[in-house]
Amino acid sequence: MESRPLRYFVAVAEELNFARAAERLGISSPPLSRAIRKLEAELGVTLFERTTHAVALTPAGTVLLDQARIALDALEAAGRRARRAAEPKLVLAVKADSDAGLLETILAGYAADPAASLPVTVRLCGWGEQPVLLRRGDADAALVHEPFDRTGLDAETVVVERRVAAVPVGHPLAARDRVDLAELGLPVDGPTRHDQLHRYLDGLADRHDVRDLSQLLKLVELGELVTLLPASIATRYPRPGVAYLDVPDAPPATLVIAWPQQSRSTATAALVRAATAAERPEPNGGPDRPLG
Repeated sequence: MESRPLRYFVAVAEELNFARAAERLGISSPPLSRAIRKLEAELGVTLFERTTHAVALTPAGTVLLDQARIALDALEAAGRRARRAAEPKLVLAVKADSDAGLLETILAGYAADPAASLPVTVRLCGWGEQPVLLRRGDADAALVHEPFDRTGLDAETVVVERRVAAVPVGHPLAARDRVDLAELGLPVDGPTRHDQLHRYLDGLADRHDVRDLSQLLKLVELGELVTLLPASIATRYPRPGVAYLDVPDAPPATLVIAWPQQSRSTATAALVRAATAAERPEPNGGPDRPLG
């Protein structure tokens, strides 16, 4: 199957309108309709229910939409990786201030590995961008906190840290040594409470239009929010207006190094070894073969 019919199909599936999809693709409606009918004939299924007033996906079309997006993303990523193969470097994606203070140690460990055949370029990114960069082929490895979408990715644990609460110094709980999630008004009930908590914390950045740690801590100082952070943040970023409190019932913060499953790069494997050895050195230090 060629990629063009899939691109045409995705455009129609997302627009649910042949005219808008054709405009988006820069073609006219008749060849788009013919291409979709040809694709349906090739697959032997109906992808769209068409009436004079509406277009809707069939169950087969819904399945193909998910798979077509994956296939097209993989094609685009392959192209980016091919172009980047001409550049002698290894790209490590990291959200600023979210490396648990280990980035320099990881880079030094990588440089000492005989398989470190490529220089490392650190790409700083925002919340949640690392998995996207990996799948798009814009990065070779990433330091990222769990949980995240692991589709198409492998990962190894770098460090597991306790979490602390960041509250303004004027907060009623600020004088305490420790608090629990319920006292902070954070999700604590049910078997999926950790998932709920992660979603809540991930959503803080969007709700408050926060782009980096300094902005987040400033909002804490101003009394706009309270949040949970890895304990290493409290050690590395003390602020006079923020109190850091132990939260014994909070789930730990797990930092991992992730990479594309299809990677066969010995340099990437060396970077993974350096990352997994940075906090808890082991005789083998992690993967000792090209990743795959």
